[in-house]
Amino acid sequence: MRCPFCAHENSQVKDSRPTDDGASIRRRRQCEDCGARFTTFERVQLRELTVVKSAGRREPFDRVKLERSIAIACRKRPVPPERLEKLISSIQRQVETSGESEIPSARIGGMVMDALKAVDSVAYIRFASVYKDFREARDFEEFAGSVGESEGDPD
Repeated sequence: MRCPFCAHENSQVKDSRPTDDGASIRRRRQCEDCGARFTTFERVQLRELTVVKSAGRREPFDRVKLERSIAIACRKRPVPPERLEKLISSIQRQVETSGESEIPSARIGGMVMDALKAVDSVAYIRFASVYKDFREARDFEEFAGSVGESEGDPD
């Protein structure tokens, strides 16, 4: 594993343990050159997945991109990091176990929307503003109004 500090090619694993959800292995490493310590995570990848964008472009599924978009939506919100990690792992598992090697980006976006709606309504609206491409303040108002109405319904 390349050192993130000095870019040396080799590092030594000092400690390995499963994460709380058991979906990955956390490894503490030490660079053989500069001695810096850093953490890596190892996860199972069931198959190579391709995301099909709305314009037809294809790109490999990228968990980091998923993490980043969810983190932006949840920024400065009272959502514990452990909850976010479970949410992201759950979405990745759904995508990997769908049985498809190509998955539309809209389906992944829908999974994120469903997950965020259950976690934090503000993060849900933030993500929706990008996912649904809000253009005006009125778009936010209408969407936020529909979220508020659905939260009050007992059904």
